[in-house]
Amino acid sequence: MRASPTLTAYGRHYFAPPRTLVSLHRHNSAPLFNLSLFTAFRSPFSRMEVRKIPHPLSLSLSLAINLYSCFLLLIFYFAESTELYSSDSICLETLKLDSIWLETGNKAMVENLKRFGVTSSKKVAEVMEALDRGLFVPVGSSAYADTPLPIGYNATISAPHMHATCLQLLEDKLQPGMRALDVGSGTGYLTGCFALMVGAEGRVVGVDHIPELVDMSIKNVEKSVAGSLLQKGSLSLHVGDGRKGWEEFAPYDAIHVGAAASEVPQALLDQLKPGGRMVIPVGTYFQELKVIDKSEDGSIKTRTETSVRYVPLTSRDEQTGGF
Repeated sequence: MRASPTLTAYGRHYFAPPRTLVSLHRHNSAPLFNLSLFTAFRSPFSRMEVRKIPHPLSLSLSLAINLYSCFLLLIFYFAESTELYSSDSICLETLKLDSIWLETGNKAMVENLKRFGVTSSKKVAEVMEALDRGLFVPVGSSAYADTPLPIGYNATISAPHMHATCLQLLEDKLQPGMRALDVGSGTGYLTGCFALMVGAEGRVVGVDHIPELVDMSIKNVEKSVAGSLLQKGSLSLHVGDGRKGWEEFAPYDAIHVGAAASEVPQALLDQLKPGGRMVIPVGTYFQELKVIDKSEDGSIKTRTETSVRYVPLTSRDEQTGGF
């Protein structure tokens, strides 16, 4: 008996029966071209339908379908030079997002994340609801839509579902009094979430190699509920090469990297505390979100959470083109 088609979203596997909320358009081709290629990528918050082209198909139609699918996949993997496709959540626009997801505010955004099973953590939901994402995105952006947004300098702020995913993966290492490092801190949103979780007795460091983004992140945090933690010194944002970490306050219970590394930087492994955890996307065109745990004896255990798409973790000159 042939198994039902499945897909992975947020690290979980789903069956894809017709008319499901978490599904994709999929073409079934003729036996000679037995390919199953996705032709649309969309957040599961958008209602979509699995459609099959019924058998039998003519050879020419089957070939045309598969060539079209391959063309879309080539766009997905090789159009990374533009900010739209250099993000952690890629979609080839075929259907329109539900207007309610685009138009509602911060609280409704968090409610949607809970409703669709992105996060089950009460603490993560509380923190994301307290820290208004709208303060951390460019003016005029769809702050509460489940999509990454360009923030300038060939960088993006991750989609809300990725923030929730990373916060939940690191929750046990973001307890009051613990230390966290956010590499590629961007506009400061996730760094601020970390600070709210560890509290005034903890220590959170954000590092980004774009000075203008660091200045922006400081102003953003000052306007938010995390502003008092910045003033007290338990939260700080610095200009630096995040691949080298931030040794001054190491070791860290939690390390988050907001850009994809070709391999895990040794400096970050060295600055990870025994018993600590790092969440980092690894790869180039094909990327995976890695969860790295360091045991008390210093040994490293790595597992893959899910497939992702992030901007590359690189030097400032390579990211900005030398400007």
